[in-house]
Amino acid sequence: MVASKYAKCDLMKSEFTQRANNLPAHGLGLSVDVYSPDLLELVRALRDAALEPGYLEIFKATTSALQWMRQQLPDIQLPYHGEGLWSTQPEFPCSGSGRQGVAEACAQLAALRSAWLNHECATKQMAGYAFGTYLPPLYTELSARKTAENLGYLQDQVDQDARARGIDPALVLLEMPPLTYFGCGTLPIPEFYRTVTEQASCGLVLDIGHLWTVYRYTGSWQRQRLGDFTAEFLDTFPMERVIEIHVAGLAELTIPHASGGVENGHALPYWIDAHGAPIPGVLFDLLEQVLSHPCLTSLKGVALEVDTKPIAMIVEEFTQFRKRFGMMVQAVVYRGARASSRLQRLLNADSAEGLQLTSAEEAVLKQQYRNYVQLVTTHDDPSFIGDLSLLGGSLEDLNRYRDIYLPHELLHWGGELQDMFPEACRVLAEADVPLVRFVPFWFSRPRPEQDDYDFFLLKIDRFVEFATEACQAAAMIVLREADELRAAYRAANEPIGSAPVRA
Repeated sequence: MVASKYAKCDLMKSEFTQRANNLPAHGLGLSVDVYSPDLLELVRALRDAALEPGYLEIFKATTSALQWMRQQLPDIQLPYHGEGLWSTQPEFPCSGSGRQGVAEACAQLAALRSAWLNHECATKQMAGYAFGTYLPPLYTELSARKTAENLGYLQDQVDQDARARGIDPALVLLEMPPLTYFGCGTLPIPEFYRTVTEQASCGLVLDIGHLWTVYRYTGSWQRQRLGDFTAEFLDTFPMERVIEIHVAGLAELTIPHASGGVENGHALPYWIDAHGAPIPGVLFDLLEQVLSHPCLTSLKGVALEVDTKPIAMIVEEFTQFRKRFGMMVQAVVYRGARASSRLQRLLNADSAEGLQLTSAEEAVLKQQYRNYVQLVTTHDDPSFIGDLSLLGGSLEDLNRYRDIYLPHELLHWGGELQDMFPEACRVLAEADVPLVRFVPFWFSRPRPEQDDYDFFLLKIDRFVEFATEACQAAAMIVLREADELRAAYRAANEPIGSAPVRA
């Protein structure tokens, strides 16, 4: 078993090296949405300021929108940021996410002629429950091994589709997600990704803001300076697998709450990942430290994540970004190209046995994810199962997610309930049914996975169920308002001429 493990590790390393060598350098770029802000307006503004980006990593939209954008931007590299591929989950290959979701991703990779498929190592659906924003994986060895297994399946599907189309296959990249106030597991986060890459040929995306949240919400800020923490983290994290680096904004959730701890006499904020917010200077200092790491030998691009950000702010930040890091990124990418050309040849694929989870291990992991849902949606003690212990953070931080972030996500994120269902909400208020009761209702029981995850449509369906059950007088009203919302949503997603449509 040990020999097999090392053989598998060598195989994955060599396969990754071969794939990484085939990727073109991308340089300095932006990770963007087609619509928010309008991508063509953004490109025009950048060009007016003589700021041609090396690439634009485009977030999932409709396939027709991405095809149209490829036609409008024929000379810019357009890698792909996927969504809805829940590769951390035990049932991924046989789920709607692993079937329809992967097929759609392959079509969108082809539409963009993308060099890679980047996806968060996180999920919005687990154990039959849906969330509005990402939850990180369980940081355990079982979870890491299953994630690696699922990434192998995903890369195989991407490869098969590319061969059928006669195009070069994209490389699957796994992005370390942020911690939104907490993380759970028994394996330190950098060791989790080391375990994944020992068993999968994927590349990695290291997000600098996400790294800051690990420092903040594992409690490391109470024991170490940020620079010391980062140095220790990077020495364990598989830096040789990092293909891309992201930098995005950080901000506090706009709901009044207590300040967050003290560092050297100053409050340490409760920042969370926020692409529309300004990028704090501390992240650019962290980026410089990351770019200086000697094991960063496969880097192809560094991007500011700017979806939902005003165009003027993007132009200003990209100007400073290029001025400070342009030459440094170029040097690191060139150094990596030279190093990778000297690495070993691809090993024979038959030299390693599979290290798949046993059926018993699968059952354990599925139960752990059911417990994970219970942990984050109730006030159960986080120590009730060993693999769900907090990663050094505090129970106060976990409660901040449970009591503030999660209700805000369901009641306000992706559409204000009172704006979506004004008449139904009025009737519920008259019947003394507070909207906050929608939160426990949402998590009252598991439901079959939707074929295509769409939080807006899920929110409509669940609120109809809630209002109908909670107040008979609201039943007909909420059904009518839901039909109107769905019709408007369908109309907004229909192509109009040659213009792209919003997903």
